[in-house]
Amino acid sequence: MTVRAVIKGCGHYLPKRIVENSEFEQTLDTSDEWISSRSGIRRRHFASQDETTSNMATFAAKKALEDAKLLADDIDAIILATSTSDLTFPSAATMVQAKLGMTKGFAYDVQAVCAGFVFALANANALIISGQAERVLVIGSETFSKLMDWQDRSTCVLFGDGAGAVVLSAESGNGDKSDRGILASDLNSDGRLKDILYVDGGVSTQSTGYLRMHGKEVYRHAIEKLAMTAENSMKTAGVTIDEIDWIVPHQANIRIIHGTAKKMGLPKERILTTVQDHGNTSAASIPLALSVSKTNGFLKKNDLIVTEAIGGGLAWGSLIIRW
Repeated sequence: MTVRAVIKGCGHYLPKRIVENSEFEQTLDTSDEWISSRSGIRRRHFASQDETTSNMATFAAKKALEDAKLLADDIDAIILATSTSDLTFPSAATMVQAKLGMTKGFAYDVQAVCAGFVFALANANALIISGQAERVLVIGSETFSKLMDWQDRSTCVLFGDGAGAVVLSAESGNGDKSDRGILASDLNSDGRLKDILYVDGGVSTQSTGYLRMHGKEVYRHAIEKLAMTAENSMKTAGVTIDEIDWIVPHQANIRIIHGTAKKMGLPKERILTTVQDHGNTSAASIPLALSVSKTNGFLKKNDLIVTEAIGGGLAWGSLIIRW
């Protein structure tokens, strides 16, 4: 018998405020056409002044629990992927634990920027297959609008806020690629590439800081590294590209998404994209895409999915999941 971590439910939350590309024309030298042609983004959601990462994460978590037909105290652990925790400490995950009324188990944050949800899922999978937890709530939640330099048109038009969550539960499998759940993962980082994507603030500067990005350098690394990590996970899982039903990529930029799929030999018809409506929501983008795609009827039981992401660090990784 092989223990697998199977997705039993998912949910998401998006702030009410929707910002169309045209809104940036009032303050920046930009246009709807310029933004959409370069990124694929047409609109994004921004959190209100009193909306926090933990609040949005809690809303998404409640929907995921409802979808899984579980209560908060059925959960053994919460892992929250975020770079925009409410406070320096404690973790936003423990705040979600309290807001859900969860009275047992443990909770912690994972920080791998845009790759955070992939790293969090791999963490949760390890907890489950090692027997340390039976059910894990995995969340990606971000308020990146609070890190934007509104004079920098190369970054502030790209990001949005939101949250997504999944519930993973231990189930018995056969130990082969026909099993449902997480079949393989691949995680990587290279700290030498810190300066191409970072926030210029933090505890050492006593300020929150702003997001800084060298877009051309990020693009150059992204396609190669994303395709490579996806291929590594597929090899570990023993699956071929022809067996993949869907790629659910980190929703950063449509050019990166299409470029990675092309390098992997996957047609555009098998890509699930939400970047046009959400922008880049960092660690929230993949669970948002999963939840929205399920709601819209795209994801079906036993579909084989590859999901991949790259973010600041640089950090990148992928998973193979049978839905």
